[in-house]
Amino acid sequence: MRAVFLVSWILPLVGLANGAGHKYKKGDRVELWMNKVGPYANPQEAYDYYTLPYCAPENNVPHMFNKAKTGQYLGELLGGHSLRSSGHDLFFAPTESVKEECTTKSLTEGQAEAFSKAVAEHWFYQLYLDDLPVWGMVGEMLGESEVDKSNLHNNNNKNNNNGHIGDHSTKEEPYVYTERTLTISYNKDRIVKLDLKSEPHSLVKVKPGISLRFSFTFVWEETAAIPYEGRFDRYLDHAFFKHQIHWFSIFNSFMMVLFLTGLVALILLRTLKADYARYSAAAAATSTITSKEKAEDALENGMAGEETVPLTTPHPTEDSGWKQVHGDVFRAPAHLPLLSALLGTGSQFFVLTLGVIVFAIAGPVHGGDVYEERGSILHAAIVLYALSASVAGYVSGKYYQIYSYRKPSKATSDPPSTGWQTTMGLTVVLFPTLCITVLAVLNAISFYYGTIHTISFLTILKLFAVWIFVTVPLCILGTLAGRHRIFGGGAKNLKHPFPCRVNAIPRPIPAASDVPWYGRPTVLIPMSGLLPFGSIFIELYYVLTSLWNYKFYHVYGFMLGVYTILIVVTSMTSIISVYFLLNSGENYLWHWVSFFSGASTASYVFLYSVYYYYFKTSMYGLLQTSFYFGYTAIIATSLGTLCGTLGHFAAEKFVRKIFQNVKVD
Repeated sequence: MRAVFLVSWILPLVGLANGAGHKYKKGDRVELWMNKVGPYANPQEAYDYYTLPYCAPENNVPHMFNKAKTGQYLGELLGGHSLRSSGHDLFFAPTESVKEECTTKSLTEGQAEAFSKAVAEHWFYQLYLDDLPVWGMVGEMLGESEVDKSNLHNNNNKNNNNGHIGDHSTKEEPYVYTERTLTISYNKDRIVKLDLKSEPHSLVKVKPGISLRFSFTFVWEETAAIPYEGRFDRYLDHAFFKHQIHWFSIFNSFMMVLFLTGLVALILLRTLKADYARYSAAAAATSTITSKEKAEDALENGMAGEETVPLTTPHPTEDSGWKQVHGDVFRAPAHLPLLSALLGTGSQFFVLTLGVIVFAIAGPVHGGDVYEERGSILHAAIVLYALSASVAGYVSGKYYQIYSYRKPSKATSDPPSTGWQTTMGLTVVLFPTLCITVLAVLNAISFYYGTIHTISFLTILKLFAVWIFVTVPLCILGTLAGRHRIFGGGAKNLKHPFPCRVNAIPRPIPAASDVPWYGRPTVLIPMSGLLPFGSIFIELYYVLTSLWNYKFYHVYGFMLGVYTILIVVTSMTSIISVYFLLNSGENYLWHWVSFFSGASTASYVFLYSVYYYYFKTSMYGLLQTSFYFGYTAIIATSLGTLCGTLGHFAAEKFVRKIFQNVKVD
């Protein structure tokens, strides 16, 4: 009963996407929402539309002007969608066009400066009607020579312009569009297309003391050429996302998978086979001598008839390579609770990423493609992150219990009664702490600038409720399940989890100067991240372009293929890295090396993001720079944790496999 009450209380806080059919009858009211306005170059520098001194339409519904939309779900709020009513009196499919006008009061110095700044920095605004977005520019910077060419309105409505910009022969001044026409196309009872035109002849020079007369004309057109299901197709840049380079990158990554798979197969089938043969020969060489040889030795030493002891060859062959560390390879890694928590969080990211991609691909099944609903991907990510906390708890609890099944020595810092609790606590707070730290800084900067990306206190409460009432309990349950998974009926029935015993005294690790360069962790870790990054960097370009350049990402089939390739490539490179570490470096500290080998991919992703910022965008200012690198840090850290987890578990399976098939004392 408590669970039902808890779910019924939390779900309204999270919110669900609207699944309405968007059907209208003739004469039904249609709401035009004003979303945001801001510099085109800075996606995160977005403000409320009425931050600029636009006026309210002069009609019969003044009470609706600038009224915030209610019922927005969590993904919309975090995505910076601040929808407010335009106050325009719209009805579905009228027989004639509708024109609404309003006049501002005389512009003050501050209001004129706001318009001038918006025009100079190329601000644009975004509107929504029936969940279809449309964009328009606030104004243009024009020189005197352009104004004199045609009939552009000046402040006395005498001059005009042909709409061209870019003449830098004279000083440019800000002009604002005052007349706009919105053409609304509908197919039977559904709206399928929006076209917004800012009339070039309506540009008016901005200066203090003038009054601006704004008009908005709404033209309704019926069409049968555009079905409702395809109304978003015009927003999708198929030529960009389905370019032949995109297909070639997938093929190139697939060939890389084949190469790495073949290389690992070569290691497993040939190199390891040779190692096994060498170790078997060494074992045979160290066997006891024959009874005839023992008798001869006894006679020579005058001990005939006395009992002899088994003797070994005078030149025993010692273990070398990876077998030499068999007594330490399964020793518990340093900082076990931290590594367990990272692996649990990485497993959660694995499930989360796969779940979001599948959710996006299956969009038509659950009501529509994800790009048709504002913030639906972000909303799905929050829900899946909360629900997948059980995976994080299970993996971290199980991993910690595997490596702590023995009674800890006096040197062990974590007592057995609290080690798993530390692991559980780290699993719960690691990623949220990173997000809270970054977002707190970004929220403070956003609040200072007054943008719509400032997270409200109510939204923070909603997120906290989801975390404390869903994520934390599921993580605790998962940890308990993972902790008892190894023990079964308890410690008395414990089975040895490793194929080799762990020596009581750790074996010394060779100095770095005695190890070949390709067996050193400082070389293996950065080298291991190159190939996984090479397999995804083309897709990374498309993702970054969608995030920061106003494109709708819709090729989730490509993303699923690249994600699969990333899994395989990261696993293969980590296996190769660990093999060289064990065989050439004779270093049994492979746990963290395998994790950082996979995680090093994130460092290349971050460096590429720096390159993308400076050479592929026109972003500027503290606000946008902070948001770009803050979000990039969260994305890179999450990707590093995911890839590190993939690499570690692939390497662990490899290590278990090779030591299961070799005979050790």
